[in-house]
Amino acid sequence: MKSGLLYDFVRAFQKNRLAFLAGCILVVIIFFAVFAPFFATHNPTYISLDREQIKLPPTASHFFGTDNLGRDIWSRMLFGARISLLIGFLTMIITVILGVAIGAVSGFYGGKLDFIMMRFVDILLSLPTIFLVIILAAFFKPNFFGIAAIIGMTSWMRTARLVRGQFLSLKEEEFVAAARALGYSDCRIIVFHLLPNVRPLIIVDATLLIAQAVLLESALSFLGFGVQPPQFSWGSMLSASQHIVFLGEAPWTAFFPGTAIFITVLCFNFFSEGLRDAWDPKLKNIVC
Repeated sequence: MKSGLLYDFVRAFQKNRLAFLAGCILVVIIFFAVFAPFFATHNPTYISLDREQIKLPPTASHFFGTDNLGRDIWSRMLFGARISLLIGFLTMIITVILGVAIGAVSGFYGGKLDFIMMRFVDILLSLPTIFLVIILAAFFKPNFFGIAAIIGMTSWMRTARLVRGQFLSLKEEEFVAAARALGYSDCRIIVFHLLPNVRPLIIVDATLLIAQAVLLESALSFLGFGVQPPQFSWGSMLSASQHIVFLGEAPWTAFFPGTAIFITVLCFNFFSEGLRDAWDPKLKNIVC
């Protein structure tokens, strides 16, 4: 992006105060997750044998209180953010790679290849994603990278359809005909001529994919199919707290991880909308 275009983009993005605020909040969340060891006040996996340290409400020594094993929730929130966000970003990368590759090939070549690939996409879209993810996670019992791979391999279809639609339109443009006349290969046309024109759409969709992945991982962990001990995420913290809250004890054990998931997903959605509007308002009709 040229400097003039970058300046216009930044100004347009800043005008969307909600998206700008969401971006700032996301920067803070990511910053605390990356530097979790510096901000954690206790060992997040330390189990206290002292009954007086179990299910403590928020205090000066335990900002977010403790859980039913005496573990500091503030410290666990910081380290849990690492897993939740890492799964979100890994899922996004896998989804974008698969979706862009399949959508680009399908849209560029069209014909029978496009028909076969899109019917395969239609079949996968007809399957309920959450149940498919749960089945795969229960069967393979993966670590956090495996969970990201499972979510990514079951979530690329929407991206593929978006990219395909753009390629079907762009491949008829004059610059593509000019590239063909110069003897450029199909691979070069796709990578260096078509993909740059679809980049804003891909980036906007990628931010939405991170939010979706964080939600799916949280749902998996809440059901017991996500990250397994000693690893933990916001979703697994929420799962561990459900019986405590059900008994009417220590509601803070569910409130803080649940709020973190809600705020993070909401901020990614607002941030994505801000990117979409700043880059091209026409994307409203494509990404929604």
